Amino acid sequence: MTAIPQGRARRTVVVGAMCALVVTGTGLTGCSEDPDAGTNGVGKLPAAQIQSKTRAAAGSARALRLSGNVVTSGRTYKLDMRLNSEGGSGSVTAEGTTFQLLRIGEELYLKAGADFWTQADGKGDNSDAAAEKLDGKYVKVPSGDPAYKKFSGFTDKDVLLDGLLTLHGSLDTDGHHEQAGTRTIRITGDKGDGGTLDVSLEGQPYPLRLARAGGAGTLTFSAWGKNFPLTEPGKDETVDYGKQLPSS
Repeated sequence: MTAIPQGRARRTVVVGAMCALVVTGTGLTGCSEDPDAGTNGVGKLPAAQIQSKTRAAAGSARALRLSGNVVTSGRTYKLDMRLNSEGGSGSVTAEGTTFQLLRIGEELYLKAGADFWTQADGKGDNSDAAAEKLDGKYVKVPSGDPAYKKFSGFTDKDVLLDGLLTLHGSLDTDGHHEQAGTRTIRITGDKGDGGTLDVSLEGQPYPLRLARAGGAGTLTFSAWGKNFPLTEPGKDETVDYGKQLPSS
C-alpha cells in the first residue's frame, strides 16, 4: 500500500474546511468526500461480490504481469512473470538461484546459468563441462518430466490466478487504499488471517495486490490487458539436457 498523494491530501483538507463553513437554516452541517466518487462502483458492494467481480475481470483479461513472493511446500519463490493466454515468460528465484521460464503453448523452456546446472548435476567429473554447455541456453523441458508440471504452473495465467485469487474464511471489506497510485478497495478473509486483496476502483476491478493467508507471500499485479509477444528461441539458443531434469 502506498501513501495518499500530497495533492489528494490537500484536497481532502480543503473539502473539510469548506464543509465546516456550510450553513443551513438549522446551523452548520458536516459533509465528507465520497471515496467512491468517480470509481467503478465496486467499493460499495459486499466483499463476496467484489471478489466475484475481480475474479471475472482477471479471467477475461488478455495479459498481465505478476511479481512478488510465493511460499509453497516450505520453499519461497520470487516471481516476475508476464502471462497471457498463449503462455508466459519471466524469472523465478529460489534459494538464491534464478532461472528463466518460457512457455509457448505446450512447449516449456528453462534457461539458467552455469551455477544452476552445476548444483543440479552435483560434483561429478562431468558436471563443469555439462554446466558450460547449458549455461545461458534454453533447455526444452519434456512434457513427461516432473519439472514440467512443477514449472509450467508458473507460466499458466488461468492456473495461477485460480489458485491465488481466493481468500479463505469469512469475507469482509477493509476500507479504501491505494496501490501504485490507483485507488483500491481492500477485501479480507477472516479479518486478514485468510489473506487480503486490493481491488482497483478505477476502470476494470482488477486485483492489484494480494497478501496470501498464513504469510505465504505477497504479490502485485499490473499491466492488465497489455499483451506481449512470445517468441520461440532459435536453434542456436537451445540445447538438450540429455536426461530428466533435476527434481531440486
